[in-house]
Amino acid sequence: MYRLEHPWLLAILPLPLVLYWLLPPYREEQDSLRITFFDFVTSSLGLTPQHQAVILRTNWLEKIVSVLSWSLIVVALARPQYIEPPIQKIEPGRDLMLALDISQSMETRDFRTADGKRMRRVDAVKQVVADFIRRRKHDQIGLIVFGQTAYPVAPFTLDHEACQQMLAQIDAGMAGPQTMIGDAIGLAIKQFNASDAKQRVLILLTDGNDTGSRMPPRRAAEIAKENHIVIHAVGLGDPHATGEDKMDYAALEQIANSTGGKVFHGENRTELESAYRELDKITPQNFKTLSYQPRRELAMIPIGAALLLTVGYNLLMLLIGMGMSLWNRQAKKATDTQTPEIAMLKVRL
Repeated sequence: MYRLEHPWLLAILPLPLVLYWLLPPYREEQDSLRITFFDFVTSSLGLTPQHQAVILRTNWLEKIVSVLSWSLIVVALARPQYIEPPIQKIEPGRDLMLALDISQSMETRDFRTADGKRMRRVDAVKQVVADFIRRRKHDQIGLIVFGQTAYPVAPFTLDHEACQQMLAQIDAGMAGPQTMIGDAIGLAIKQFNASDAKQRVLILLTDGNDTGSRMPPRRAAEIAKENHIVIHAVGLGDPHATGEDKMDYAALEQIANSTGGKVFHGENRTELESAYRELDKITPQNFKTLSYQPRRELAMIPIGAALLLTVGYNLLMLLIGMGMSLWNRQAKKATDTQTPEIAMLKVRL
């Protein structure tokens, strides 16, 4: 798309014509000799002297070149531009942290595949979470794993493929046998401190209860709330078990409710997939798109065209003048070489 940055400058196009009408004619000063018998000379030659300005002679080509050059200069002053198609930049509207429990209990084979075979909890979680990451195209996603200790696996990034590769490499027991939920929330809070996103969401997945975090889960949830972090919790353990293997949904509800989040049950493959589908709905992809339209300045084109016209016209006039001068010299030479008889005849005539 082409446009003029200052189209109002086109109003000065008729300025030379206005000046031609308003300004007095051009007066050229010339050296002269005053003689007392000037009237006698003019009357003898049949001339009538007039008091007026000397009008410079022009030709039609010069007028056309002058008009075109002036028009091109005015167009250049108006700054012609070419507006290129807009460039869109997508910025994430939220940061999403996934905290996954990979304690030793995640080795339990109580999940089933589509064909009925038993599979480990950790394998089912990796498949469902990988699919969840694949759907969150415009969110910055980070990954934390925890067991006896919490570890950052991937910082907030839009490189979801790298995040999925890191997810595929984790396994149950890598972070120790116990479950430190409070420490995992505390590590997530530290990760969010480097984030400038307005919306911060932590999705916590565990299959047991807290077994002695240095930071109690309730206190960690309060700090998360102060930092405007919403925690959604997904539990996939057995609530009827005993000891460390018992899934403490009441504790998860306190953590999630204190930050405005929700708790989801994922005690089997179907419930786990349903939980992450629901999370996909309640944490919609919120992103902003910035558009920028590059502009290319085109003023050099009319300026160059005006320069070429002016230079071309002057070169043409120079060549014509040189040709006329050469023709005159040849004519004079031909005259000088005439026979004396012809010269005498002219003198007599």
